[in-house]
Amino acid sequence: KRIILHIDMDAFFAAVEERDKPRLAGLPIVVGADPKDGHGRGVVATANYKAREYGIRSAMPISEAWRRSEAAAAEGKPRAVFLLGRHRRYEEVSGSIMEYLGTIGGTLEPASIDEAYLEIKTQNSKLKTSNEKSLWKEAEKKAREIKTHILKTEKLTCSIGIGPNKLVAKIVSGFRKPDGLTVVRPEEIGVFLNPLPIREIPGIGPKSGGELERLGVRTIRELREIPKEKLIEMFGKLGFLMYERARGIDQSLVVSDYETKSVGEQETYDEDTIDPKFLLGRLKTISAAVAARAQEKNFAFRTVSITVRFEDFETKARSLTFTNPAEGVRPLEIGALKLFLPFLDRRENPRKKRIRLLGVRVEKLSTVAKALF
Repeated sequence: KRIILHIDMDAFFAAVEERDKPRLAGLPIVVGADPKDGHGRGVVATANYKAREYGIRSAMPISEAWRRSEAAAAEGKPRAVFLLGRHRRYEEVSGSIMEYLGTIGGTLEPASIDEAYLEIKTQNSKLKTSNEKSLWKEAEKKAREIKTHILKTEKLTCSIGIGPNKLVAKIVSGFRKPDGLTVVRPEEIGVFLNPLPIREIPGIGPKSGGELERLGVRTIRELREIPKEKLIEMFGKLGFLMYERARGIDQSLVVSDYETKSVGEQETYDEDTIDPKFLLGRLKTISAAVAARAQEKNFAFRTVSITVRFEDFETKARSLTFTNPAEGVRPLEIGALKLFLPFLDRRENPRKKRIRLLGVRVEKLSTVAKALF
């Protein structure tokens, strides 16, 4: 028997900014790139719920967020406040919250800067029904205590989902945002998941979701009606994951020894460019910044990866893994340079497209997980 809480901070970056700067209270807040009066070239990192009323969402081009803010202003609504963000500040607040969660008991796994899993320990896998019900009630009570503590000490809200595995708990935590609390027990999984849109399943993104929608599959109930063999034929390994996740099946463990596995930096340029001198200079600067952050986190890295986005928004990621863990800026620079040089010639850029974004990341893992979705 497993009972897992997924604690998800609400619009975390924007909420910290609003808390730290009382003048922003009640205003729509967008954290991300500089919008430059609608000519900015980055994306939205986080938008608070007031900004989301304007249709502004995470990962949206910052220029589009600006246009939506201006459209709202034309209707007499407040303009959104655009902020570049303070990552060190967010890490500081996150650290305080994670430290508290670690004192509660059970197995804690920070999943990112603003979310964590907490598994409540059960003593016996053959619990009687009455005892099992009391454990779920105790988990809900603990979730309310967590919400109260974070609100009191940090003046921030979070949403918590409680489920029998990590997958269900994560989906459930987003059900009543912001400041929500939802419980789904094992016998309730089907009823809860069935009416939800397929995009609620982690791993179903625009590409795979679009293919399913063209088949008329829009809800998880409809996805469950597709045979496993058909999904595997269409999507390969992802199809198998779809089959299981549509049924709320997830065997992944909550890992208590979670630690930072990667750090990275990226830049979006004001003008698309293919100037080798400029790009190689920026690559060196980014690599130095990433190496400094890795040193700050006190880890050696195994894998270096780069991300390149062209002027037409085509994005490519490439990586290499060292035989032995490396430290310092020099091996990182060499690895990043080896990966990037083909983007300056026909090997990776046969049409000589200009580049708008460049990013570098280092990973502790032996391989970089590929973005399947």
